Amino acid sequence: MAISVVMPALELTQETGKLVAWRKKEGERVTKGEPLLEVETDKAVVEIEAPGEGILVGIRALEGAVIPVGQIIAWIVMPGEEAPADGPALRAEGRGAPTARRAAGVETRTSNEARGTEAKLSPKARRLAREQGIDIDRLHGSGPGGEILASDVLAAAESKGTAGSGVPASASGVEPLSSIARLMAERTTQSWTSVPHFFVLREVDAATLVEARERLGAKVERAKSVRLTHTDLLIALVARTLARHPRMNASWNGDGIRNNRDVNIGVAMAVEGGVVAPAIQNADTADLGEIAVQRRDLAERAKANKLRPTDISGATFTLSNLGMYGVDAFTAIVNRPQAGILAVGRIADRIVPVNGQPGIRPMMALTLSCDHRVVDGVRAAEFLNDLAKSIGDAGNLL
Repeated sequence: MAISVVMPALELTQETGKLVAWRKKEGERVTKGEPLLEVETDKAVVEIEAPGEGILVGIRALEGAVIPVGQIIAWIVMPGEEAPADGPALRAEGRGAPTARRAAGVETRTSNEARGTEAKLSPKARRLAREQGIDIDRLHGSGPGGEILASDVLAAAESKGTAGSGVPASASGVEPLSSIARLMAERTTQSWTSVPHFFVLREVDAATLVEARERLGAKVERAKSVRLTHTDLLIALVARTLARHPRMNASWNGDGIRNNRDVNIGVAMAVEGGVVAPAIQNADTADLGEIAVQRRDLAERAKANKLRPTDISGATFTLSNLGMYGVDAFTAIVNRPQAGILAVGRIADRIVPVNGQPGIRPMMALTLSCDHRVVDGVRAAEFLNDLAKSIGDAGNLL
């Protein structure tokens, strides 16, 4: 029985998705659960797994097509089975339609496969080839067994730029954007121009936070084999504070305010070419070890460009910590449709009043960016004050 491959809904408000790349070709055999295609939403590019086992046929969408959620874009069938007829093909502008085929008893072979030299391709090389517009079927790999490496793709891109303009691509003055960088540019522009931002800033004494990490770090590492970070502690404290301030955990849905039942913290993470913010699920009830494991696993998948649909969905609030980069304080742009994002600076010794006398304390700046349609200044101040108290009592609360 034919299994349909549809454009998935990866976010609550998602209406369309952009097909970035097929990981399998027409006529190839696929196994349930293996990467089948890559889809771009307004948050990230994610891998979509094959919903069943069989042969991929009837591909109706080319790379670059923007497709409504739920639209059938291909079929997985058994050998000899034919893909159902289901309407016109979807394609990117300026490209022709793909051709549907019957699944043969033996997989259809094309390009490198047809020549008996199926190309091996590293994940980084595949991504670079897509971003630079390089046809991998025309490349000769320099890696073991003929594997195409990132250096092969970059060399081809530089050669392409030199041939077209007479100067190396790197000297042209225009840096091509990766998918993640382009998404970040589009998303932040939309948010900054459509969301009425306001900002609340507060400095807090981080001594108790530092002590909590030192005291609890060894325990978490023994139990979960993961290093506890200040970010993990802040995720837990922010989430528990949000549970007491539901409006700060709400979202703007275009017509009004939607209250979110769960508290899921998006964590801004630097990856090659930009920033992504996968979510720590149910962070208000998860213990520190669970949060640390989730944060570590998300970071590893983000850096490997292997985030899953569940990784980027459902965040109700975002935390962005640049303290490890030596930043004292900064303001961040709200991730729509969330109501707020917390920007965290480094922990640094400063001279502050201590019991009426000058003293040196480890201080940390917290800047809360808010959507004024969802929260007002008083609500934002109350949340930030409550969070500051929680940080000051981190040892007991965690």
